[in-house]
Amino acid sequence: MEKGDPPSLPGSRQLNLKKSFKLGIRSLLTTCSKEEIFKAFEGFSKTEQEALHQLFIQVITSLHENLKEEFELLCLETQVGTILDTVEQLVEEQSLDSLFSDKTAVGDVCQDLASLKKNEIKHLMIMLQKGEESKRIARERVERLKKEVQGLPGAADLLRRSRAGILDDGKSKQLTP
Repeated sequence: MEKGDPPSLPGSRQLNLKKSFKLGIRSLLTTCSKEEIFKAFEGFSKTEQEALHQLFIQVITSLHENLKEEFELLCLETQVGTILDTVEQLVEEQSLDSLFSDKTAVGDVCQDLASLKKNEIKHLMIMLQKGEESKRIARERVERLKKEVQGLPGAADLLRRSRAGILDDGKSKQLTP
């Protein structure tokens, strides 16, 4: 690709990388079923449990989107797409070149690809660790909130009022005592 050429569509390696990442975070950020939320918050009314389930879904969705955005930014910053497209183009050119029979160059390409894949795996592992940490923090926060709500007199009324606010506009509002 010449310097003046417009950017082309992503190649198969780039698409595979993005698909692998999405599959990885999907399994990391699975949502709880309503039954699991209801079981965890048995002391609450059905409407309060529904509100907590909706809030949990919003948190997981937000985490999912944040991870995807961070991954896309990381790919842009490190020019992963350009590198993968270049590798793909070089491999294609070498496979089409009938005069290309230098086995050491093929070995070098394989070694370079292996190195790129190892780096790619390291980056994905870091992103997954960040996601796991975010998920752990979210769980701890839900548990802390659950304990706080159980310990507060009049918490059910406060939760009912907050739930009404959440359901009215579909967004969580910050509560002030």
